[in-house]
Amino acid sequence: MPRLYPLFSGSSGNCYYLGTNESGILIDAGRTAKQIKTALDERELDIKNVRAIFVTHEHIDHTRGLRVLASKYKIKVYASVGTVAEMKNKALINESVDISTITLDGLETDDMHITPFRISHDCAEGYGYVVETADGRKTAFATDTGIISNNIEAAISGCDTVVLESNHDIRMLQNGDYPYNLKKRILSDYGHLSNDSCAYTAVKLVRGGTTRFVLAHLSKENNIPMLAEQTSICAFEQNKMKRNIDYTLTVAAEKDNKYLIY
Repeated sequence: MPRLYPLFSGSSGNCYYLGTNESGILIDAGRTAKQIKTALDERELDIKNVRAIFVTHEHIDHTRGLRVLASKYKIKVYASVGTVAEMKNKALINESVDISTITLDGLETDDMHITPFRISHDCAEGYGYVVETADGRKTAFATDTGIISNNIEAAISGCDTVVLESNHDIRMLQNGDYPYNLKKRILSDYGHLSNDSCAYTAVKLVRGGTTRFVLAHLSKENNIPMLAEQTSICAFEQNKMKRNIDYTLTVAAEKDNKYLIY
């Protein structure tokens, strides 16, 4: 049975494994290659069984270990045209990395169908991904987006599991030490999704059939895992949705759980 392993999630780096003990894929490689291999080892997953890495965008908390990991272990990499160009421009990858572009039509790899969708973020050409596994289940990765646009909502609606950004508490951010321009960037349509926006979206997704949520990409400075969790729980309760009956909810911390079973 495929499982979702949130290896790392947050401002310090992001990386998720989706698959079985025999084979799977990574979404992003935002920690060092050594850290990612160690996280896989701790879960008894062999790095040699990673068939591909799908990159959401070029920011360093999503690409820090990409070049070394992909070249050392000969792992195929996929990303949008804009992301590939920007990673090359910033020397995040070189000729040692086997990289190809992926279009919005998606592709098949390792008995999975991966379909990208555009996110709203201040990057070259960011993607979220919907991964359909051989058992017909769908997992969506929707982080690093300032808003849930119509196209994002359409892409992730009906997915069994959604990894959904719950980056910041608006009041913590507004009253915190970040400079004004950075606060403005995070709160913009091209920044990051707040706890409130995440909760609102999650309620809509439950109505569309989603039952499993992973709250992801929490800010260390402007959020608290318990606060992110409670914001979504309150929204669910206000809409008569009961935890572990209508939905399950997990918060992905910087270095997270052993695994999440589909």
